Amino acid sequence: MSAKPTAGAGKAPADPLALVRTRGYAGLLLVAAVLGAPISAAAFGFLALVNELQSLLWNDLPKGLGFHGTPSWWAIPLLVVAGVLVGLTIRYLPGTAGHKPAHGLSTTGATRPVDIPGVALAALASLGAGAVIGPEAPLIALGSGLAVAAVQLSRRDLPPQAVAVVGASGSFAAVSTLLGSPLLGAFLLMEASGLGGPLMGVVLVPGLLAAGVGSLIFVGLGSWTGLGTYSLAIHNVPPAGTPTYGGFAWALGIGVLAALAGTGIRRLGLYLEPRVERRMVLGTALLGLAVGLLALIYAEATGKSATEVLYSGQSALNPLLGDRAEYSVGALVLLVACKSLAYSVSLAGFRGGPVFPSMFVGAAGGLALSHLPGLPDTAGFAMGIGAMCVSMLRLPMTAVLLATLLLGTDGLAVMPLVIVAVVVSYFVTLRLAPAPAPGPDAGAAPGAAGAAAPGPTGP
Repeated sequence: MSAKPTAGAGKAPADPLALVRTRGYAGLLLVAAVLGAPISAAAFGFLALVNELQSLLWNDLPKGLGFHGTPSWWAIPLLVVAGVLVGLTIRYLPGTAGHKPAHGLSTTGATRPVDIPGVALAALASLGAGAVIGPEAPLIALGSGLAVAAVQLSRRDLPPQAVAVVGASGSFAAVSTLLGSPLLGAFLLMEASGLGGPLMGVVLVPGLLAAGVGSLIFVGLGSWTGLGTYSLAIHNVPPAGTPTYGGFAWALGIGVLAALAGTGIRRLGLYLEPRVERRMVLGTALLGLAVGLLALIYAEATGKSATEVLYSGQSALNPLLGDRAEYSVGALVLLVACKSLAYSVSLAGFRGGPVFPSMFVGAAGGLALSHLPGLPDTAGFAMGIGAMCVSMLRLPMTAVLLATLLLGTDGLAVMPLVIVAVVVSYFVTLRLAPAPAPGPDAGAAPGAAGAAAPGPTGP
């Protein structure tokens, strides 16, 4: 832990691998391995708590109040209260209770330990009550903050680069199996942070080590407790078949449609965000009201559960594909519309991540389009996930991997189609985005900003 940067504090060294050649880097690897276990256990506990909160608030509480089942309107008061709690947390606790999800996956460095309570409380209120937001961003921030807090208890004069590496390792450990594989989680963090070249290896090696340890902890705790690992998993995938020319034509169309939809979702969230922040508590309460009303509209119009509009959609992807025959085209279109609006509204004020809702919206949209000629279910499902994911996250490699590896061998069969859909969506999304305002760093090489702050997501 005695590694010292070769440049001034807070700046990237001229030779990023200089950190690797110091004796202290071996200490960082040891720290990453040691911290991987408790941080992964904490992440597992956080996900278990979220799962219990969702069941308690949606199933047990209505029964305790005398209802025979959960009313379709139940989400409205639940999310209004959650919005108030999130608003109070953002207003009165240090930090901003985690990064703002409307801006994608933020990469502003390691989370400050003082911000951990705000991140945890806002995420629990958002995820537990049913806001359309995912758990990945809070886990990334909490893992980073816990790792930094742990090492600062023993030594407060750590070089900035060492703090960044430790924080990144904590994030790797926290999301080690959330996406179904520690490699997928590692790839998401790597691409989101914008790292490249030698600097990528400096952060990636201890991060992968922490993720490997964390994956073992997730699997062990899931088996010991009987709760599972809370990993994203899709089973009983219909045979994909061989890609056809018609499939490639659909890939072009799905890419364009996903880019338009994703741009609309993001822009509405960014439009609402500053207006909510003017009166944070009232604003987040109104956001909760809007999400609850959208869930009620879908439930009353289709006769299906309001929970299909609520929550991140992580656990709903598998039944959506498995029960696809039970959805009419109209029900799928309404589900996409209500989920997209609820997603956009949730991005404006609640706290969580943008990954899983984008996957669900894309999957439902792909299944709706699969009712048209020439588009098999599995191909539409996979292309929808990849195209919508890249439109919201702007991480093309991660989008391809998420859409294909989770489907097993059938995902590999449709990978060429997914790649086309992702590339088209990515291109159209970038073309639709407003040009960035010129700044003092205009003209700098891509990735230069990321090189100065190698740590992953923080608030």
